[in-house]
Amino acid sequence: MEKGELKILNKGEEEEMELQGYRLCRWRLALVGFGVLCTGGFLLLLLYWLPEWCVKSTCTRTTAHDAEVVLLRSTDEFRRWFLARVRVMLAPGSNPFHSLETQTTSPPSSPSSPSCPFSSPSSPSLANGHTPHPSDGSPAQELISRFSDYQPTQIRYFTFHSTKYYWDDGMQNFKVLNGLEDLEVSCSTVHSEHSAGLTRNQQEYRRLFFGVNEIAVKVPSVFKLLIKEVLNPFYIFQLFSVILWSIDEYYYYAAAILFMSVISIATSLYTIKKQYVMLHDMVAAHSIVRVSVCRANNDVEEILSTDLVPGDVVVIPSNGTIMPCDAVLVSGTCIVNESMLTGESVPVTKTNLPNPLPGDQQGADSAYTTEEHKRHTLFCGTNVIQTRFYTGELVKAVVVRTGFSTAKGQLVRSILYPKPTDFKLYRDAYLFLLCLVAVAGIGFIYSIVLSIMHKMPAKTIIIESLDIITITVPPALPAAMTAGIVYAQRRLKQLGIFCISPQRINICGQINLVCFDKTGTLTEDGLDLWGVQRVESGRFHLSEESAHKENLVRSQFVACMATCHSLTKIEGQLSGDPLDLKMFEATGWILEEATEEETALHNRIMPTVVRPPKQLLPSQPDVSADQDMELAELSSLYEIGIVRQFPFSSALQRMSVVSRTLGQKCMDAYMKGAPEVVASLCKKETVPEDFSEVLERYTKQGFRVIAVAHRRLGSKLNWHKVQNINRDNIEANMEFLGLIIMQNKLKAETPGVLQDLRRANIRTVMVTGDNMLTAISVARDCGMIPREDTVIIADALPPHDGQTAKITWRYADKPSRKTQLEEINISLEDEDHVAEPTTQEMYHFAMNGKSFAIIAEHFPDMLQKLVLHGTVFARMAPDQKTLLIETLQGVDYFVGMCGDGANDCGALKRAHGGISLSELEASVASPFTSRTPNISCVPSLIRPSRNPWEISISPFIEKICTLLLIVFTQMMAKARYMHLAQELRVDPDWPPKPTTTTEAKPRPENGSAYEIIITS
Repeated sequence: MEKGELKILNKGEEEEMELQGYRLCRWRLALVGFGVLCTGGFLLLLLYWLPEWCVKSTCTRTTAHDAEVVLLRSTDEFRRWFLARVRVMLAPGSNPFHSLETQTTSPPSSPSSPSCPFSSPSSPSLANGHTPHPSDGSPAQELISRFSDYQPTQIRYFTFHSTKYYWDDGMQNFKVLNGLEDLEVSCSTVHSEHSAGLTRNQQEYRRLFFGVNEIAVKVPSVFKLLIKEVLNPFYIFQLFSVILWSIDEYYYYAAAILFMSVISIATSLYTIKKQYVMLHDMVAAHSIVRVSVCRANNDVEEILSTDLVPGDVVVIPSNGTIMPCDAVLVSGTCIVNESMLTGESVPVTKTNLPNPLPGDQQGADSAYTTEEHKRHTLFCGTNVIQTRFYTGELVKAVVVRTGFSTAKGQLVRSILYPKPTDFKLYRDAYLFLLCLVAVAGIGFIYSIVLSIMHKMPAKTIIIESLDIITITVPPALPAAMTAGIVYAQRRLKQLGIFCISPQRINICGQINLVCFDKTGTLTEDGLDLWGVQRVESGRFHLSEESAHKENLVRSQFVACMATCHSLTKIEGQLSGDPLDLKMFEATGWILEEATEEETALHNRIMPTVVRPPKQLLPSQPDVSADQDMELAELSSLYEIGIVRQFPFSSALQRMSVVSRTLGQKCMDAYMKGAPEVVASLCKKETVPEDFSEVLERYTKQGFRVIAVAHRRLGSKLNWHKVQNINRDNIEANMEFLGLIIMQNKLKAETPGVLQDLRRANIRTVMVTGDNMLTAISVARDCGMIPREDTVIIADALPPHDGQTAKITWRYADKPSRKTQLEEINISLEDEDHVAEPTTQEMYHFAMNGKSFAIIAEHFPDMLQKLVLHGTVFARMAPDQKTLLIETLQGVDYFVGMCGDGANDCGALKRAHGGISLSELEASVASPFTSRTPNISCVPSLIRPSRNPWEISISPFIEKICTLLLIVFTQMMAKARYMHLAQELRVDPDWPPKPTTTTEAKPRPENGSAYEIIITS
């Protein structure tokens, strides 16, 4: 390997970094130590501020495999440097997923062997002078002594941002151990090989690699925080200035600056300490609990959650718990509150991971991932409310990830180590300071030259020359900025807005574009049923206000509304998605769930049953005395049992259920979802010809439209087959039943706030996951798009059959069918000039998430031009929202983001000013959180932020004027003095200055210039 090799860590991921290996060099260390002594410690400060200089000055380059220190550099636009120390530990094995009982007692295989990817050749004397040590202290030594026949293996690793990177001989690079997903196991393998549990030895062995299952947020001591804060370059420069002014007898001014600096540091320490404590308390709550785990010998043992490792099988208690890890359900179902992650306190049903049989179609047994199988995964930090189980079986889950690798751990890491936001204000400020340094350098040299020419004392030359340097940076700048930010933070708190990132307050005053989520932000959370429009024989009926009718009670349409949902009863109350609740309540039906006692009597989970109230059922004829009363009552019953649910998927934009009506031999499948998606999965003859026109009519009026469909399943499909069948086999060849029209009302404050922002020349954009035409209608209703303006929809098509990707344009007011599309040629060459108000007022672009992704990939230059006039972005996924924020920032917008915390966390963090309307735990990721559940908080955030921005910028303007004035005055005074001396033909050094008088004379800050003027 070459010594100058460059490794790439986390390739293709957000945390991608370049890695270089270094080895400590003794003579360089000695040389740097000597330099530190000679510079009075200033060199040490410089190396602290610049880690790349620290490594390169004390180490020599080597291969990554032999490195003692690694130098890391991020590959993003910030190109930040980090350093980490490589450590070596001894372990009885090399792969955490290998069983110790099956390991060979022979010496470890070669580094290239795939059986030991994390091993290094073991030898009596450890390479590179590393001192081996176990990762967790004594457990490793105990394991090694217990398995004394196995030769200990060296494991090389380093820790960076609470993540361990292990050396992989196969990859010849460092990599992260995430958990069970590293094995790329299939769903059936999870059931067959990982559902039995681990032995104690296996658990302890894996803990050596994965560490303790704990998200440890260490609260630094006040002393550590003080040292870190004081070592800031601004404060070091201030300390230098205070010492210089004290020597030059500016006691009062130096004391005032020192006092303000102490107050500024104390305020910063209090804020930082408080944030650490808040985060620690949030994470520590329920982080350590007692859990029951299944051992390989079928025993159930109670242990602390900190001992869990990937591969453990935990038992979920029936009364619920807070999940201490990420785990996948292998038996039973759970009702979970995921508000900590999503911001929505809507219970979600988690089902057990499918176990495809060998005869199932190819592709059904896919590799397990937490993203694709999140409906079967219990995430760390989420609250399991209740469980349902089989007779004689427990609700079990296999641990997938632990510690900082979990979903909650990733959220905490993003808060502890945030990606810096490229604030243009701060960049310009640093450039401005560099210009001041250059001007001060010229003045410094000029002052020294003139002073030497006039044979002034050395002490006076040094002090007065350095005095010019001290006016480079405004002495009260940090204090002024801190005071302004603290004052603004207090005003925001009075307005019900809480801030966890005070440095962002400055930049909020410059926001000139705000992105809004729709549902729950611009509009109300709840939905009201406006009406239904049924379909029979391929034709629409007239719209009906309600489905709560006697003649519809046994219809497939009402059966779909009553069964196709994910509602559950928690403490006797219906709970679930607001849309599902409104839809079910509109039917007037009753939902019944089996109790724990009833479930325990059956061999399989008892289905949820829905039935209409007796008053809705048609009246039965009188029963004669000789008829069996029980038989007559049974025949009059109408109940539907929900046999299996296929939960709603945002990627698929639909959900479905399999149900069975009491007394029927065949099962039924019901589906609801986005109208375009549902219609594409139905038989063509059942979809009305005017489907597109009817749908467009409703969406233009701002309604949220849900389509429903039905399919009668074959009689051979029994309960067992239904539990293992793929949803693609169910969701096909459906019969279209009609449309459910829901109304989502605007919040009362929305139009007025948007009008205020428009008057302030702040642009507004809608980013939503809802339907395109619904979003456009809401944008018109709230004033985001004026009624007289034209909306143009951009539809992008990916490359297909050898054809390149292309974009088509159409008016939003035209029919949406492809045969009636009207293409428009629009020149976008000059659209980056935002100063053309007529074009901006006339046209607004709208696009969905799919088109946005295609344009971003195939037309990146076009994307920047489109976002300049893009107002509505519909069907946007969370990562697409974040990309939109970054694109807007790329065209020099200062972007604000306002969302309800659900699926907006990435965009809220990335924006210059993100404000969450949710007070749940997900709002911790947002810089600002509002108690007011509407967008009136946006102007309230921008107004107070403009005052500290002016406070921050005014010292720069003041000081540049002062510096130029002083330099100009000094030059003019010197010139005048020399001119008079030459005219009078006298010695410039005569008469001598009265030393005692000058020293006793009080002087302002710029003493040298003042003294020259008086002397002349």
